[in-house]
Amino acid sequence: MLRALTYTPTGAIVAAATTSLPESIGGTRNWDYRYTWVRDASLTLQALATGACKQEKADFFAFLAQAAATQLERGVDLQVMYGIGGERDLSERTLSHLSGWRGSSPVRVGNDAWRQRQLDVYGELLDAAHQTLPHGELLDPPVRTFLRQCAEAAARRWADPDQGIWEGRGPARHFLHSKLMCWVALDRAIDLAPALDAHDRVSHWQHIRQQIRDTMEDQGYNAQVGAFTQAFGSRRLDASALMLPLTGFLPGNDPRVRSTVEAIAGKLTDSRGLVRRYLEDDIDHDEGTFLLCTFWLAQALALTGQSARARQAFENALAHANDVGLLPEEVDTASGEALGNFPQAFSHIGLINAALTIRNSETENVREDATNSE
Repeated sequence: MLRALTYTPTGAIVAAATTSLPESIGGTRNWDYRYTWVRDASLTLQALATGACKQEKADFFAFLAQAAATQLERGVDLQVMYGIGGERDLSERTLSHLSGWRGSSPVRVGNDAWRQRQLDVYGELLDAAHQTLPHGELLDPPVRTFLRQCAEAAARRWADPDQGIWEGRGPARHFLHSKLMCWVALDRAIDLAPALDAHDRVSHWQHIRQQIRDTMEDQGYNAQVGAFTQAFGSRRLDASALMLPLTGFLPGNDPRVRSTVEAIAGKLTDSRGLVRRYLEDDIDHDEGTFLLCTFWLAQALALTGQSARARQAFENALAHANDVGLLPEEVDTASGEALGNFPQAFSHIGLINAALTIRNSETENVREDATNSE
């Protein structure tokens, strides 16, 4: 399915194949997903790498390097999304003559999220490069230059507020996940330095990486809540904090990670065992549970040594695939109906990554049991 979301002429990978399928019936959370988000496409690429899809890897990085050419050179933020032909202006408009699916309006074409600052994209992009590109040989000059510029942008802008992974349309904030992914950007760039011909930048990147870690550990964890929270100074839980162990920022046995996982499992999970992104935001109307976040919970549980609970969370999410195995973005908490644009790359990415993590965790448990019995 992920390969089917790739536009072959350019190598662009879209987030979903539809527009304006609502996140709540009759609500206004109706977005156009027929574009290439740097975040979604980078995560898709990692999932495709698990299946050894080499051509998609090469095509995507070539597409992105070309689409973003000159932006970072001019000191402009990396655009968070592009059209499948590399278009940059994706201005949003509504089709007022259409009532929308089951009366869910407006129906939108275009997506104004392209104007937002989302600092996490540098981390997702460099993490994808780290997982899919060779480390021991110089990359092609355009890709090499582009990835170095992404690392420099993360180092320069990590302390700025942004709109965050969920593309809130309220004021910019200091989102934990955005800081985390800037840390990831530098962590992966340091490891890729030989391939980027960036030996001269490693010391600087290491210094900034440590600054980000110190700030996150100081301001990101709320002792009263017992968890890493959505943003600095906030008490709100956010499922994106599950990425802390998934990215390797902290190990699964860290007490703060364990308490964060338990807080999210206890307070953001519905009666079906599915996970919400958060409880409140700046847009009207409720939304369903988010399948990607449920798969993140499964991964995090596996990394904290709770394989049985991880498998249960995984199966809770997988149960909402349709008759041909395709997953939506969200699930209605009351009816169990599919919500959001479909099929959703994010959900399938979560499935692949969670399955791999759970399998590795269970294999490790078997090895430990065998060693202990000797």
